[in-house]
Amino acid sequence: DVLLGAFQDEMVSRRKFEVKNSKDKVVTTLYFKPITRYARVKAQQMANSDDALIISTQLLCQMAEKEDGTPAFDMSDAPMLQRQLPEKVLNEIELFLNDITLDIDTAKKE
Repeated sequence: DVLLGAFQDEMVSRRKFEVKNSKDKVVTTLYFKPITRYARVKAQQMANSDDALIISTQLLCQMAEKEDGTPAFDMSDAPMLQRQLPEKVLNEIELFLNDITLDIDTAKKE
């Protein structure tokens, strides 16, 4: 109970991600609560695969919300997103979802 109480506020706070097109225009805004182990396991079960790329897009569909808190995607949208969006778009959203900051210039130098 102590642990659950200590992180209760964090579990309801959401982070905002603006999806922009190639002209830098915001096309939609997604909101994400923190990922839990339960959510990650559920995404893996739904993906029916151990492939990290398939699981991460399934997790995206599971976690992304609209501003009003309703799901931004249906769970069945994952394969369509993988087929019809440039990989860099999914990468940007999924890195944000996983709270990973990546500096491409630094990574290239290493």
